Amino acid sequence: QRRLSRRPAVTLLDVFLRHARLRPRRPLLLFREEVYTYGDIDRLSNRAAWALRPRLDGRTVAVFLPNEPAYVWTWLALAKLGCAMACLNCNVRGRALRHALEAAQAT
Repeated sequence: QRRLSRRPAVTLLDVFLRHARLRPRRPLLLFREEVYTYGDIDRLSNRAAWALRPRLDGRTVAVFLPNEPAYVWTWLALAKLGCAMACLNCNVRGRALRHALEAAQAT
């Protein structure tokens, strides 16, 4: 509550960036046999943001990924660009998928 009442509010991106700056070598994510540190995820999200930046311009972006590390750095990249993320279940197909995309008004 206290953090949200601050102006501007402290976001999850702010917290992540602070940890990445203070503890870049600390493990953040274990996926199968791979360990990703805060620094790794920060670099990967920066690369994704750099690649996505010319196309997005603050839009809502539909993300259609399975549960894997790329989901984390994609979300962070979009947050760094100021884009909202419409999370789509990668098992949805057909009409349900079309409806989700239309409802989110996502790119």
